[in-house]
Amino acid sequence: MDSEALGKTEAALIAARREHLERLRTRSGDPFAQTRYPVDATAAELTARYGFLEPGQDAPAEGWNVAGRLLGKRTMGKSIFADLQDSSGRLQLYVKKDDIGESAFADWQDLDRGDLAGVRGYMFRSKMGEPTLHVTASTVLGKSLQPLPDKWHGLQDVEKRYRQRYVDLIMNADVRDTFLQRSRIVAEMRRFIDAHDFYEVETPTLLHVAGGAAARPFLTHANALDQEMQLRIATELNLKRLIVGGIDRVYEIGRIFRNEGIDTTHNPEFTMLELYCAYWNVHDMLEFNEALLARLVEVVTGGKTGIAHGDLTLSFARPFARAGYFDLMAQHSDGTLTREQLLDPHGAAAALQTLGLPPSPTHGHALDKIFDRIVQERLVQPTFVMDYPAVISPLAKRKASDRDLVDRYELFCAGMEISNAFTELNDPDDQRARFEAQAKQRAAGDREIPEPDWDFVRALEYGMPPTAGIGIGIDRLVMLLTASASIRDVILFPLQRQHG
Repeated sequence: MDSEALGKTEAALIAARREHLERLRTRSGDPFAQTRYPVDATAAELTARYGFLEPGQDAPAEGWNVAGRLLGKRTMGKSIFADLQDSSGRLQLYVKKDDIGESAFADWQDLDRGDLAGVRGYMFRSKMGEPTLHVTASTVLGKSLQPLPDKWHGLQDVEKRYRQRYVDLIMNADVRDTFLQRSRIVAEMRRFIDAHDFYEVETPTLLHVAGGAAARPFLTHANALDQEMQLRIATELNLKRLIVGGIDRVYEIGRIFRNEGIDTTHNPEFTMLELYCAYWNVHDMLEFNEALLARLVEVVTGGKTGIAHGDLTLSFARPFARAGYFDLMAQHSDGTLTREQLLDPHGAAAALQTLGLPPSPTHGHALDKIFDRIVQERLVQPTFVMDYPAVISPLAKRKASDRDLVDRYELFCAGMEISNAFTELNDPDDQRARFEAQAKQRAAGDREIPEPDWDFVRALEYGMPPTAGIGIGIDRLVMLLTASASIRDVILFPLQRQHG
């Protein structure tokens, strides 16, 4: 069917639905005037509660009120079978004219797929074995003026699915379940963290200088101040200011904004957990990180330690694997990429050329691109990558035994970075020197390098205790735990090009 014919068909369907709405208003009153319905059970609860019923058996002594959306209707003379969907699942309804009366039954003739209704009735099991609510009273609670796709066949455009997420949620139980699972995962994260005596806080989204990561910020303007502002690219620097201020265990789960590309693991707006603990080092944080993820996997899987990933099972049994940054570089380049070469800016540039990658504006940028190309996708099972070079870790404390490295790890799984943690740099002079070096890199053309936040250096001059910090990308973690292929599948309303 061409687009013109399809448009005419949709227009006819919408016109018919509006006619049905007018008949409902004339007969029983405006469905949109309803303000509440006394729901006392869900579809899932009733299906579970009456699982004992045998085919043909009913339980008329108990009545229940259920509300939801009609997703199917089959009229057979003076009776109707319908499917009602609420947030818990679907329930079959049986509506009989003799039970609900002529006027209410006439209302059912004007109900369309997608309409909202409240029903009261008792449970029975149909002769076909389907748990069913025998309706004794009903109320129309809302009218769907737009026709729903025919079992999703009419909305296969992926971009349209994301743009009309409300339809996606109505039609696809697995999509709805993913987002309910996301909510449970975040709630369990909070329970786990709170149980370790951390305090949740909120820090500003609008900043004069967005720091704490290597990313381009979004720019905006504060009219009241007549100043250009930046949306935060991390919560790190403000959370460490709170450590300076004496809140020793602090975290934030918040939206982060990075003006970067969009792909299966990146969205310019995403959710990050950042957590800081005074008097911990990176090894304490690694143990905490490992315990947190193991717990989340148990919750999602019902006590198991494995997560399905394609044909593989990802094992989150502790301890996770650990490997050195430069050891992995050498291992996956057959020994051709050595620490000595990569720590030399000219050697890193030569490695880029050998790999067929474009030149990078800075040494650190080159190392990131090399690691992404030869190592990251090979890290399938949960792996802590340890001992990063200082040149790509401007906020981490140097290793006492090796000044070229820092006490930092990143956790990779399924080829994605899941978390990033380190012992925090608390020497204000060292931090100032690194910011100065970053300023030179920014001037050399790396626009992902943030402007220095000199007030943060001043905060460190008041004294910050030894501290470990971690950032965990919530969206990628949910992707992992729900076997989702794209970050846009776990963000309710991902950023898209404006339509129409």
